[in-house]
Amino acid sequence: MSHTALLHARKAAAAMVITVAAFGLTACQGSGTDASAPSSSAQPTSARKIARDSAKDAPTGTAEKSGTRCTDQINYAGDPRSNAEINTIGEKTGHCPVPEKGDKPSGTPKKPGTSCTDQINYAGDSRSNAEINSIGEKTGYCPPVRK
Repeated sequence: MSHTALLHARKAAAAMVITVAAFGLTACQGSGTDASAPSSSAQPTSARKIARDSAKDAPTGTAEKSGTRCTDQINYAGDPRSNAEINTIGEKTGHCPVPEKGDKPSGTPKKPGTSCTDQINYAGDSRSNAEINSIGEKTGYCPPVRK
């Protein structure tokens, strides 16, 4: 390979790296503060209605605080949906969905005044006692032992 061809190959590789990095940076600008992003009021009414219809109970939920996840604003303990699903609904609609209650949380009912780790033997469970006890406090049920 000649010196000129090598120089062109290096420049092409550098340009490719810069292009990929630029695309990666523009994809990561979802912080919600981008002035060029269209506001929800710029959407046609029909588009907003479709987005709301696709999210369960979104219109009756709490307005999402800017930059705060729905799962950090409302207690969704016992909700059968994942945190990611709940937060996505909030991002898409601008409203945090109303918590749904499943039939019954899995686990053993927590005894009042007793921590889950004092009530059940969690030996071999990979979670910390604090995590296990906080699940019990939030849901009222001690989680099943994970092996």
